[in-house]
Amino acid sequence: MNSSTRNEHDLLGERDIPSDAYYGIQTLRAYENFNISKVRLHQFSPFIRAFATVKKAAAITNHKVGVLDEAKKEAIVAACDDLIADKLHDQFIIDMFQGGAGTSTNMNVNEVIANRALEIMGHEKGEYHYLHPNNHVNLSQSTNDSYPTALKLALDFYCERLLSKMDVLIESFLNKKEELGHRLKMGRTHLQDAVPMTAGQEFNAFATMIKAEKKRIEQVRELLYEINMGATAIGTGINAPTNYPQTCAEVLRELTGKPYYTSDDLVQATQDTSAYVALSGNLRLLATRLSKIANDIRLQSSGPRAGLGQYRIPQMQPGSSIMPGKVNPVIPEVVNQACFHIMGIDHTIAMASEAGQLQLNVFEPVMAFNLFTGLVMLSNICETFATRCIDGIEMNEDYCRQQVLSNIGLVTALNPHLGYEVSTRIAKKAQETGGSIYNIVLEEKLLDQETLDQIISPENMVYPLLKQNAEG
Repeated sequence: MNSSTRNEHDLLGERDIPSDAYYGIQTLRAYENFNISKVRLHQFSPFIRAFATVKKAAAITNHKVGVLDEAKKEAIVAACDDLIADKLHDQFIIDMFQGGAGTSTNMNVNEVIANRALEIMGHEKGEYHYLHPNNHVNLSQSTNDSYPTALKLALDFYCERLLSKMDVLIESFLNKKEELGHRLKMGRTHLQDAVPMTAGQEFNAFATMIKAEKKRIEQVRELLYEINMGATAIGTGINAPTNYPQTCAEVLRELTGKPYYTSDDLVQATQDTSAYVALSGNLRLLATRLSKIANDIRLQSSGPRAGLGQYRIPQMQPGSSIMPGKVNPVIPEVVNQACFHIMGIDHTIAMASEAGQLQLNVFEPVMAFNLFTGLVMLSNICETFATRCIDGIEMNEDYCRQQVLSNIGLVTALNPHLGYEVSTRIAKKAQETGGSIYNIVLEEKLLDQETLDQIISPENMVYPLLKQNAEG
């Protein structure tokens, strides 16, 4: 040992730890063992804050139930408050991918809190006979209850952020609906011309899709409030006072303002990761809808001269290193790619959940990593899509209107008045001659001009249900 290190020991032996490090020997071993993703725990600060909140609740609870003295409780709480205030996060050095069901993460948290608490008490780092990472910071706990509880707190934070970003995108779609309003365009099915609609209807549909997914995420978020603190190793509560679980849940409610409650069956709760699968499934649904919307925007803005050209999206950057003047739809493209990644994440989480064996699922770390990643990416997607694409969309209005008025799909509006056979004949003639439905109907004197204009008016073609309801 020298002035730049301190010596610590565990059941495998002794190691020298940097003297200024707040982590300890178990964190060092995990750092050396798990050099997998190069994504470190400190890159997910909400998880560290969540874990510190759980450890703070545990210390308060242990004091309440009479197994931790006042001085140690106050020191642990103060150390946790430092982490909650985003201090010392650089001390969380281990890889997010790790064996041991999150034990390395839990010990990284325990050791940092213990060494900061020792400082607060006036002792040196590593003087664990005054306050110990396991005996005091981890008192009445196991990784198997503190890790999933901290994970749920962090996921709740990320869900709240995602929901707020979804609101940004919903508002963007609704603003575009109001801006484009009743401007006509062709609707399409099978990539073929169908019947007319308005741009406002299209963007309102996009908003409705995201609203539906927001509601689903709000519902599945409720699953995150069921916790297993006090379960300890496998749910039997060994080494925890009998009144610990309910008391700890009560303290967590006070600290967070969220409705955390103790599971009715701690053995089940300790091994069951279905809440993560449910959340991941809803993230996949959101990604699926976002990708579909990005596809629609990208397709309808194709061109500028030889594509559909119905919309013009903001030009964000030059699109080619060889073709001067080319600009690509980079924002919808990146939305697509991120959504593909999130769909893959969902498969990983489902496999990890299914692979859990007996009384514990040891694969929670990969679920945590992927859920955090998916939630962060979806939040960023919603905001980027809204502010860098949807807000700046313009409509090629005259071109779209001309497509509607010259389109064979217009014959669908005539079907109730002329019958299917006559309407089919008119459509075929228009296709063969290149003539317009409008002119053929007048030429053959099938309808007078006033009646025809009334039938193909935007109000009758695009809003028939509203018209019927008004007349009723």
